[in-house]
Amino acid sequence: MKRKQDSKGAGEKKQGAGEKKQGAGGRGQGEKKQKKSPVPSPQSPVPDPDEWLQIGKIVSAQGLSGEVRVYPDSDFPERFEVPGTRWLLRPGQTEPQPIELLHGRYLENKNLYVLQLAGVENRTQSEELRGCMLFVPASDRPELGEDEYHVVDLIGMEVFLQTSGDLVGAVVDVIPAGNDLLEVSLHEPVPSNKKPKTVLIPFVKAITPVVDLETRRIEITPPPGLLELGSGV
Repeated sequence: MKRKQDSKGAGEKKQGAGEKKQGAGGRGQGEKKQKKSPVPSPQSPVPDPDEWLQIGKIVSAQGLSGEVRVYPDSDFPERFEVPGTRWLLRPGQTEPQPIELLHGRYLENKNLYVLQLAGVENRTQSEELRGCMLFVPASDRPELGEDEYHVVDLIGMEVFLQTSGDLVGAVVDVIPAGNDLLEVSLHEPVPSNKKPKTVLIPFVKAITPVVDLETRRIEITPPPGLLELGSGV
């Protein structure tokens, strides 16, 4: 993901994890892929962040010829436009099954892709895929450039104020928006019967200038009042 994210496990996003780009608006650009490694064992439980990257969710049928609409959990268009094998996880199942992507296209202004999958030839069959998740092996993670991150790597990172060094909290989720938002659970004592308060921090260079994966540290320069906009008290 670039500062502005494919998700791992139950999502290359919120539902697990993802690939995103920091600070960029709109549709992500494809990145060079790593050499493929052996496909994960089909006996592995899913979601497993060491085995799978969730790239999207089928949300509806498209037309009458079996195409499906997919909400992307990845900023990498090749996940949805380049033919080849993807893995389909049906609701209630724990093991994704291989399925061939024949072709795909992006729907401008809708943040959706339309895919044609092998063996899905009419609207009835495509409707049956509503709610299914699409995966690729975790070994197929693209090589990321500067200011690009996998969502799964951001989850759990501690967030500090750059000016004072004070601990703000830890990242618990990455929420897709015009610019992605880091959901941060604030570091403050709360009664045992209440959830920790969280805040949403725009994942843009101006507000999150330091993202250090090695030390698991994010430094922020929030505008006045941002950290007071908490939820889940």
